Amino acid sequence: MNTEQAIAQLSALGDIETAAKMQNIFKIDRAYLGVSNGDIGTLYKEWRKQVDGEARTSLAAELWDSNIHEARLVAAKLLTQARINPDDHVWAEITRWISELDHAVYADAACGAGARRLMAHPDRMAEVSRWVESEDMWMRRSVMTITLPLTKLNNPKADDLAHRDQILSWMGELATDSEWLVQNAIGHWLATLSKHDAPRMLSFLETFGADLKPFATKEACKFL
Repeated sequence: MNTEQAIAQLSALGDIETAAKMQNIFKIDRAYLGVSNGDIGTLYKEWRKQVDGEARTSLAAELWDSNIHEARLVAAKLLTQARINPDDHVWAEITRWISELDHAVYADAACGAGARRLMAHPDRMAEVSRWVESEDMWMRRSVMTITLPLTKLNNPKADDLAHRDQILSWMGELATDSEWLVQNAIGHWLATLSKHDAPRMLSFLETFGADLKPFATKEACKFL
């Protein structure tokens, strides 16, 4: 499986009318093939069986760089896997994508892949910490999106709790961020945390709630 073959398979499943609707929805200047999510899911699972290791990372990188909507989604799916060892090349590729984001759908896909790599090697939190002060809104938003799995642990260990506190401190710095997508990401992160660790979530709101946009606070409290 190479990039040309992969794009050809994607193109064969495309639909012109659907592609036009996608172009109208996303309003970003890139190619849209009109492939359904179901077909994308079938393809990436087959490709993961055919390509492994650094070859898979290279394929994902080239698909991302093709600037085709569906190819970018497949690229992220190819690298979304719990166990990859070694994975430094995968982490490097995913963080490259995060520096190039321009829409939430790609951000969520890339961060979904990156979250697995972060959970596998929590020392990468040091790199994520630098995104807090980034001028790029998407990198600031990714602070919450890529760390979301840490909110869902039912039996967190001491290190997990320390990481939660670390992320909450970063969100405290971002609480005054005026970007809607950043505020929404904070609200969603806190809402998810509230289902597993309500005291920490409420403590955050007590300290930083006045800095958040009202809609973000409402989102944070929706499960309480």
